[in-house]
Amino acid sequence: MATTRLARLCLLALLAGFVAHAARAAEPATTPALQGRALIEALRSGGYVLYIRHTSTDFGENDAAMTTFDDCSKQRNLTDAGRAEARAIGAALRTLQIPIGTVLASPYCRTLETGRLVFGTATPNNGMRGGPVQPDSPERYAELRTVLSTPFKERTNKAIASHGNPFYGVAGPPYLTEGEIAVVKPEGAGRFTIVARVPVRGFPELAAAP
Repeated sequence: MATTRLARLCLLALLAGFVAHAARAAEPATTPALQGRALIEALRSGGYVLYIRHTSTDFGENDAAMTTFDDCSKQRNLTDAGRAEARAIGAALRTLQIPIGTVLASPYCRTLETGRLVFGTATPNNGMRGGPVQPDSPERYAELRTVLSTPFKERTNKAIASHGNPFYGVAGPPYLTEGEIAVVKPEGAGRFTIVARVPVRGFPELAAAP
């Protein structure tokens, strides 16, 4: 009886260890942040994913009445200030000569507009906001995690324009603020490293620096 109970306790301990290991493997790796010229030079070499949360929006609006992604009148949209922020970020990336290739965006109007104003183009992709599964399902952001974690060899960078919740869902706290960019290094096997978090005025300030 005691032997059986001990065996069960050992099995439970092994299972707990396995679950903890799996949870750690799913977490994004962290590393000291790249800043300033080091960040610019790294991005010029390519291989990173720039995840931007849409720029400033009007919180007096909401998405409660929306029935289609194409109808912007029933969604929370960028303000004029948000559009100016997006244009300034885009101009800074061009001044800094940071190459951008594929650009994916959540299909909401505010994220598509952000992507197009910053990067010049954006392809709507529902997986960047979360797949069609239950909100608490670990598979909800599986497609986003795949894009963030899959290395690529081109000497360019990928970009994603989306929301705060999806990135929080795969990377954890803190939330990205509106217009903030997370610079991600894909590591493969579902893992990625956040090498920098650049606030909305970060790239414009880098472009204006001597």
